[in-house]
Parts: sequence; C-alpha cells; structure tokens
Amino acid sequence: MAEFDTITVGNRVISPIDWEMNPSFSFGTYESWGGRERVRDNNECVYYFFIDGWGDEPKLCLMERAVKHACIIAEIEAPQKLLQDCVDGEGKVAIFEKSFTINQAVKDWLIKNVLSEEGVSDLVKPIVETVDIEEMGPPLPDASSVQLQGEVVTLPSAAQIINDEDIAGVIRKGNFFDRELNPEGRFENLFVAGESPEVAVDLRTGLMWEREGQDIHSIRTMRLNLERVNKEAFAGFSDWRLPSMEEALSLLEPERNMKGLYLHPCFHKMEAFVFVNATRKPGGYWFVDFKQGRAFWSSGSIPGGFGRFVRTV
Repeated sequence: MAEFDTITVGNRVISPIDWEMNPSFSFGTYESWGGRERVRDNNECVYYFFIDGWGDEPKLCLMERAVKHACIIAEIEAPQKLLQDCVDGEGKVAIFEKSFTINQAVKDWLIKNVLSEEGVSDLVKPIVETVDIEEMGPPLPDASSVQLQGEVVTLPSAAQIINDEDIAGVIRKGNFFDRELNPEGRFENLFVAGESPEVAVDLRTGLMWEREGQDIHSIRTMRLNLERVNKEAFAGFSDWRLPSMEEALSLLEPERNMKGLYLHPCFHKMEAFVFVNATRKPGGYWFVDFKQGRAFWSSGSIPGGFGRFVRTV
C-alpha cells in the first residue's frame, strides 16, 4: 500500500483514496448511472478530495461516495492561496458548478502534509453528521377553508418535443419563473392538503403532486418506477404520470425557500431537479431544476434525475 493511500478521519481509517475520481466523473458514475462498470455493488464506497467553492472561501473536502450516497466526511485545513489558485485555474464556470477537481499542487500538498501510512493528521477535521429534520413550512390549509381567486388554469399535460429555441416561449407564455429566461415571471399556485399527507393539491391547476417524489433514476427506470407506483395505487390513485414541462414549471417560485429551492416548502428538498415528459431534438431530456430555478436539458444517452409524479384531480 502506498503511503498516500490512507487517511484517518476520527476513528475511521479510510483507504484507499481514489485520485482519479472528481465531481464531474462522480456525476457520470453515480448520479447519471453512466459508468457502472466502476461500481461492483451498491454498497461500494469511493473516497476522493475536491474543493467546495460554494461559500465565501474555498474548502478542501474529503467525499465518501456510493450509489445514492454522497457525504462529506472531513474538511482539510489547507492554505487558502493554494485552494484559490486551484479554483482560479478552472477558469470561468457556470453558476451551478462550484465543486472543483483538485490540481497537482493540491495533491502534492496533501501527500506531503496530510496523508501518511498511519494517516493521522491534525489538519483533518471530521464532519459530525447530524440528523436533518426537514422543515416543511406551515401546514397546508384544507380545501374547504380557502377560496380560489381568479380562474383555474388548465396546463398542457401531453408528452412534448421542445427544441432549444422553443423553451423561452413556453416559459414566457405561462408567465413561469426562470432565473435566466423570465426572472420577473410568477405563476400563482394555491396549494391545499390532500386526503393523504403524502400529496399536495394545487387548486389553481387542478393537479395533485407527490410531496416527497422519487429518488434519482435513469429515464427508463423512472418509467418502471412510475408503473410500480400506479400498480400500488399510491395515495389511493393509479393514474400518476410524469409532469409536462408547463406543469413542472408551474411549481417554480421566484424566491428560494428555507431549503434553498425555488419551490413551495411543502415539497421535500431531495428532488432538486426532476424529469419532465418532454424530449429535445436532436437528442436529450428536459428537466426543471428547483435548485437553480430554471429549465435545462441533459444528454439522452445516460440521463439521471429525480421525479415528482403528478395527476389531474
């Protein structure tokens, strides 16, 4: 075993470090389920370093990653200039890409100052995992206690093909919020409680939504999951489906909630971006991203995304 393959985090001895893994490769391997040849089973973990650039100052972190599991288990006290130089070397990046691959200088520093055969270093600060109790906002009102002002809006629900040049028109026609394409937009929902606590009903659109939604899947396994949900009659119904682009866009709110999502707080935070029942030519699948407040498309070859099924009341 090489001396730079081992690190101790609290009472845990972590070995080996995967120097080839990085945030982008991790997405393809785990979130998009694209590189499963590297994953022998769903319980297999890999460990890699990356730089977290979401805060005011970059942080060097150790990630524990597996299928459907991602956890930062330690922060490493590293020189800020070293980390900033690495981030600056990435050049201009999109606003939603703030996890950076370490460069050779950071790797060399880690090997020299942190990693050893024993793997013990005072620079390694374990992250203490806490139980996250999600804040779901105020209880939803009962439908009998509220009155809808204005008309019910019937949104398109069929499968669609949406090209790049079409998406702005779809967003603006419905006055849906989109951080990039229609930042002044707002669709006025009126959510009330359903008979099951697992669902919310929007009186504005006449749609019933899953509050928790579905874990990350490929589009193929998402559809299989939809078949299962309908077979089991989730919340008492068997006509659940993927939302159309307009239906999913109607959930976007112009301000982030306490969970950091452009979404009503009655919905769970895990499903940060969801499949919609729309494809793109020449290829790709469309999503609505509640974390970034936008619609986007991703490759149709190895897509992976969360789901939030919907039905018409």
